[in-house]
Amino acid sequence: MERLQTSLLDPEPVTEVDEEMVSDVDLNNTMTDEEREEILSELTKLEEEISTLRQVLASKEKHHSELKAKLGITPLSEFKQNFNKSWYDMQTSTAYKKTSETLSTAGQKTSAAFTTLGTAISRKFGDLRNSPSFKSFEEKVECTVSNIKTKVGRQGGGGSFEEVLSSAAHASAQETPSNNMSESSDHERTC
Repeated sequence: MERLQTSLLDPEPVTEVDEEMVSDVDLNNTMTDEEREEILSELTKLEEEISTLRQVLASKEKHHSELKAKLGITPLSEFKQNFNKSWYDMQTSTAYKKTSETLSTAGQKTSAAFTTLGTAISRKFGDLRNSPSFKSFEEKVECTVSNIKTKVGRQGGGGSFEEVLSSAAHASAQETPSNNMSESSDHERTC
């Protein structure tokens, strides 16, 4: 094969001179007919051996499944066994152990943080409950409840519970929140 080459700057492309010569070359002519027949014979034998091996393998697989059936080994039990082995292998791995330890430590720290938070919240609620504002609110609620009980007891069934609640709400609405502490403490004492 001869090629004509031009420089990279020439406008004409590279061309091949004898394309017909390349198509005339037969790569199989390099071996004799005897060699070709020998290779074909060997190929046929290999294909027959492959077919025989497939049949033997199928027979062995059938025998294998029959033996498992006699032992009571089902595909599900095999799956369970494989899963359990894989699970055990994973649990004994160092990566799993390190991750487990890390998560355990994180869980302990989180638990301690929630305990501290719960204690702080309980303390704040205790402080709130002991504050003067909450005591005043609590006394007002107790006073309102006792007023309702008194009115329900006095009316003796003359009115419904809703009427008593509305009259108590009306009475407490007449007391303005702008009353000074002395007035509200006088009222609280009367309850």
